[in-house]
Amino acid sequence: MDRNAAPAETAEQGSERESAASGVDVVALFWTFAKYLGWLLPVYLAGYLGLSLVLVMVGLMVYMGWKVNRGEKQKRMDAAMQLLQNEERMTQEKMYKNSRDLPAWVNFPDVEKAEWLNKVLKQAWPFLGQYMEKLLVESIAPSIRSSNAHLQTFAFTKVDLGEKPIRVIGVKAHTEMNKHQVLLDLYISYVGDVEINVEVKKFLIKAGVKGIQLHGMLRVILEPLISNPPFFGAITMFFIQRPRLEINWTGMTNLLDIPGLSSLSDTKIMDSIASFLVLPNRLTVPIVADVQVAQLRSPLPRGIVRIYLIEAQNLTSKDNFMKGVIKGKSDPYAIVRVGTQVFISKVIDENLNPRWNEMYEVIVHEVPGQELELEIFDKDPDKDDFLGRMKMDLGDVKKMRSLDQWYQLKDTEKGQVHLRLEWLSLLTNPSSLDQVLQVNRATRTTFKTSDPPSAAILAVYLDRAQELPLKNGSKNPNPMVQLSVQDVTKESRTCYGTNSPVWEDAFHFFIQNPKTQELDLHVKDDDRVLALGSLTLPLSRLLSSENLTLDQWFQLNHSGSASRLYMKMVLRILASESAGAPKSPVSTSPSLPTSGEVLPKPSDPPKKEEEKAPEEVVTGTSSVIQQSGAPQQLCSSVNEDFSSEGVLRIHLVEAENLIAKDNFLKGIMQGKSDPYVVIRASGYSFRSRVIKENLNPKWGELYEVVMTMIPGQELEFELFDKDIDEDDFLGRLKINMLDITTNQYTDEWFTLSEVKSGSIHLILEWLPRIADTTALQQIIHMNSLASYQNKVHPSAAILYVYLDRGHSLPFSKSQKPPKAGAELSVGNLTYRSKMCDRSTDPVWGEAFHFLVQNPLEDLLLIKLKHDWSLSIGSLVISLKDLLTKPDLTLDKWLPLDGAGTDSQILLCATLRILKSTALQAETMKRGIAEPKSGHPEPDSTTSEDSHRGAVDPPAVTIPSKDTPSSAQDVRQRAVSSPSKSGQEESSLGQVRLTIQYVDEEHRLVLLVHSCRKLKPCSKDGSDPYVSLILLPDKNRVTKRKTAVKKKSLNPDFNERFDFDMAKEEVRKRKLEVSVKNSVSFMSRERELIGKVLIDLSQADLSSGVGEWYDLKEGDP
Repeated sequence: MDRNAAPAETAEQGSERESAASGVDVVALFWTFAKYLGWLLPVYLAGYLGLSLVLVMVGLMVYMGWKVNRGEKQKRMDAAMQLLQNEERMTQEKMYKNSRDLPAWVNFPDVEKAEWLNKVLKQAWPFLGQYMEKLLVESIAPSIRSSNAHLQTFAFTKVDLGEKPIRVIGVKAHTEMNKHQVLLDLYISYVGDVEINVEVKKFLIKAGVKGIQLHGMLRVILEPLISNPPFFGAITMFFIQRPRLEINWTGMTNLLDIPGLSSLSDTKIMDSIASFLVLPNRLTVPIVADVQVAQLRSPLPRGIVRIYLIEAQNLTSKDNFMKGVIKGKSDPYAIVRVGTQVFISKVIDENLNPRWNEMYEVIVHEVPGQELELEIFDKDPDKDDFLGRMKMDLGDVKKMRSLDQWYQLKDTEKGQVHLRLEWLSLLTNPSSLDQVLQVNRATRTTFKTSDPPSAAILAVYLDRAQELPLKNGSKNPNPMVQLSVQDVTKESRTCYGTNSPVWEDAFHFFIQNPKTQELDLHVKDDDRVLALGSLTLPLSRLLSSENLTLDQWFQLNHSGSASRLYMKMVLRILASESAGAPKSPVSTSPSLPTSGEVLPKPSDPPKKEEEKAPEEVVTGTSSVIQQSGAPQQLCSSVNEDFSSEGVLRIHLVEAENLIAKDNFLKGIMQGKSDPYVVIRASGYSFRSRVIKENLNPKWGELYEVVMTMIPGQELEFELFDKDIDEDDFLGRLKINMLDITTNQYTDEWFTLSEVKSGSIHLILEWLPRIADTTALQQIIHMNSLASYQNKVHPSAAILYVYLDRGHSLPFSKSQKPPKAGAELSVGNLTYRSKMCDRSTDPVWGEAFHFLVQNPLEDLLLIKLKHDWSLSIGSLVISLKDLLTKPDLTLDKWLPLDGAGTDSQILLCATLRILKSTALQAETMKRGIAEPKSGHPEPDSTTSEDSHRGAVDPPAVTIPSKDTPSSAQDVRQRAVSSPSKSGQEESSLGQVRLTIQYVDEEHRLVLLVHSCRKLKPCSKDGSDPYVSLILLPDKNRVTKRKTAVKKKSLNPDFNERFDFDMAKEEVRKRKLEVSVKNSVSFMSRERELIGKVLIDLSQADLSSGVGEWYDLKEGDP
């Protein structure tokens, strides 16, 4: 029975399928008939209404154009989808027509694939689609309906992002850029089957999008880098160049696929995208609080490129007659583009070798990435003919600093163009302005420019305004701002319906002479007629401001009494770093190079060898006579953030009421703890010493951290109990760095978190960095008197070094250019630069910083090595010489010792004095006489000076919470003290000492200040040092000695020595002070200069007075 039933069921199902198929055929036939009828309907209506046949033909042509355009667009999208789905296979099969079709990771070896990221995007794409649907339906649709009465029936009928996610074709990380940011280039490609439909039911209108293509390079910057998760403060995104966009429309928007309207609609949409995502516009998303979003969205430019369009030659002839029988010439002109900045040269009539001699200045926001594009056309009455183009990355200009070269034109048969390109750095030193103005005046006479080259650039960050006057007495205005410098006027966006607008706009102006020009600012209503206020600021005011910056509120003129405007103005001097035309290497091959290569100028024959030294380099600015092989760049190209690091001084004083962790017998026997502290700041970590069995430990330690102020940074302290196995946690403290820098000086007890009890005493100081040397001697004296348990000596200055480049370095032993690296040392601290590729003119472009204890004595040592093994040359710079330089800055080429005669390096060294406001305040509070500031003591001292005595530096006070500050003072006061041996000075010289016993710390403190009028031990003088021994013992515990001072008879030591022993023990001892000459083992020079024996039982150990002691021969 079952066997018979099965065939019956099969036959029945077959008949049902046949009937269903026939039904489908009928529906399809009816639908086809309806479509044909719909196509014939416009023809019938045209005849019925008596319309012209021309109108019908125009309609058919528009329809056919739409159909072809739509088909081509669909083909491109299908091909792009196929390419993305089978990228690797199609690459391997070499199905690309040219290199432009290849993905970025094939074209550029430094671009990496990011398949892992694409897998993440693919997995998350459906959820992103759900989010977009919710956003459009629940948020955007209601706002559209409420915006207009005619759109009250607007709705999204379908939102589907499709199954094709956005793909990242390649990722390039730029590691050579700013060390405070992460910079990524994402080559993105989106060929999506997205479908979004909208409907306005009231008017029976349906429209939508079905398919989008978007291809471009998106730059992503993670900055500023911070020490806490997520380790960066904000994300900034933008396209350096406009991405390529194509959209497939549906419904009523199908009309946008008509030829002409299609490109227009895509352009309008691309313009709206460019208004906030293409340079100079940026999209910035803050991640943490206290991030300066306005500065991240509108940062200062990377630099300025000055473009000299000089000439072209061998251009193609386009003005031919009689189908080429009669050869004519061309009327060439050039179009220069850098991003949105476009310049058009004048037209040179009938010339295949035109000479323009024009100059343009462009703002460079991002390098590498931004490109210079030049196109040359032949001017015609109808359509201009194309004569060729060239393109180059402006990162090459920044690297070379100056280029003067011929470039082969591309996409044409022949032709070259001669360009001179200069990279202008942004300087904060106003002293260079006069030299820049002088050079610019000379440039104007050579190049035919209506205005001289710019001497500076002005960046204006327009933030907000408050209490603007009302319109017509009662209505809120729609304020906007017009900013003008000379004949250049720019406008802000309009803020509607408010008298306290927030614009957050940025503007840039080229300035010819900051000494004479002004910024005019007018706040107006959006009709541009009603004035709400004005302001005029002479730019000379910026020249006298710190860092050439004004960041403040400005009172508006011709406005309300409370009307004011907040903005930030930044001026930067534009310095060209080439004194003449750069002598870039040019090709000497007689054959034409490939497109984009540098060409030698054919009309200039090479000079003979005997004509080349010395040579005269004629430039657009001046004629410079320079020796052969001399470098062209005059000053270093320091970055904007050079010398921006500050110094945080952390004094870890003590703690109290810590938790006892060392308990025994499960807590029955209460113990104590062995506490220590871990300090973390700006990536640095420090650990204090362990205080045994103490719940109220006193550390008295000092730490100094060089750090850049980044929003969101924190200073962290963690306390632990030292144990054999795992250390126990005793508490944590976090302090916002913004609070420290704002207060400058903090002396406070802080309560520890995450524990029941405990507090810590800290002295935190953000040290002011000054270029005034008058207080240097005082600072060195005060620092020498400070004593800390971790034996750290406070720094008196910070040295910033920017190692730019080298020139004419010698070849290695293999007769190849060296792989040069540099070691920079100050004291015991050494840094290494990067190792450059083989070159005799390496470019490092790296910055370093050093904490300096005594700028009067310390040296900067630079050693250049090949592959870190073979010495190339060295350089020694005395920091004392920097003290005499303007702004304490040395910026020049310096010759190398032990290298070739022309071997040099270019560097910038800037010194800043660290002035401790804490010690200065303590000095003034106690009324202690300060030493004469400024220069070090002279090498000779008059007898009158010896009778007056020397001035001792002020005291250092370490306050305690439970004791008066005077109880822990260690003071060295200035007194008039004759020498201990009487009014007559010793013929051997004198030594100046301070002897004091600190009762609270049970410590004897000896300070060796200086010596004077020492007896020379040889014709070259002496190399003195001071030896201290607490008699009668002569062992390591009771012996100390100072550093050696080379070739000085009046040395300054300013060194402190501590001896931990009871006061009764000190009274039993005698102090032997010997001034000796440092000699070699085989030397015949006298070693002992003189000595003095001080009986400590008779000495005043409480006064802390510095006194002079006469030296005597042999045993005193």
